[in-house]
Amino acid sequence: MQAAEEGESTRGFHFPPINTLLRWKDITPGINKVVLISIAAALIGTVLFLIAANRDHKTAPKGARNLAEIAVEFIEKNIIMETMGRSGLGWTPFLLTMFIFIYICNVPGIIPFIQMPATARMGIPAFMALLVWVVYNATGIKNQGPIGYFKNVLFPPGVPKALYILVTPIEFISTLVVRPFSLAVRLFANMLAGHLLLVIFALLSEALIQAETQRIFLIPIGVLPFGVLMFLTAFEILVAFLQAYIFTTLTAVYLGMATHPEH
Repeated sequence: MQAAEEGESTRGFHFPPINTLLRWKDITPGINKVVLISIAAALIGTVLFLIAANRDHKTAPKGARNLAEIAVEFIEKNIIMETMGRSGLGWTPFLLTMFIFIYICNVPGIIPFIQMPATARMGIPAFMALLVWVVYNATGIKNQGPIGYFKNVLFPPGVPKALYILVTPIEFISTLVVRPFSLAVRLFANMLAGHLLLVIFALLSEALIQAETQRIFLIPIGVLPFGVLMFLTAFEILVAFLQAYIFTTLTAVYLGMATHPEH
């Protein structure tokens, strides 16, 4: 009888280990789905703007060209002009590339059979944050000189000299350590949390809908987590856009501060 009870318990639904939700099997050594999504994101963005650039500019924009123009206008009006001003328009290609790449990496989280954004693994957010860190520090050094840049960073003007003993270490940690770390963790944590929520409610729906016949009353209850899953999936579309927007906006803010320290 004990053996029967053990057999009964093994037939129930079991949640998979958390590691299986976060780690995918490598397709080939060193290449997994995250790498493929990242490559696809880079290729899709590149192909989109190459097609748009080759369209006839004398005709009304449509298709890829229309989409590209909307993206450029969005970056310039809603990010650059709001954070850097007109002098920052030269950063449009860099910020646009970053926004498109991050957004396309986020979207697979809602695509069936993929269902995990590349940014839900720390590698991509950490790489992007490190790239931003290098670019805004290099920009500050180029525009202000090494001494001028680090002087403005560590000894911000307008602060009483007596407070530098507190302000200087805080500014050092904030500018050179916390900024890239917070950029990476914010993107990674938000996309990972969304992925886990989708997986959890998908598993709950499956567990309840596939309930045993003697527990048939559980099947209608499975509609509830399924409905929540549909809502979260739609919400993740907004989150994918919002996280790309936040990352790009903060990058523009840091670039603006490196270019114009008085602001």
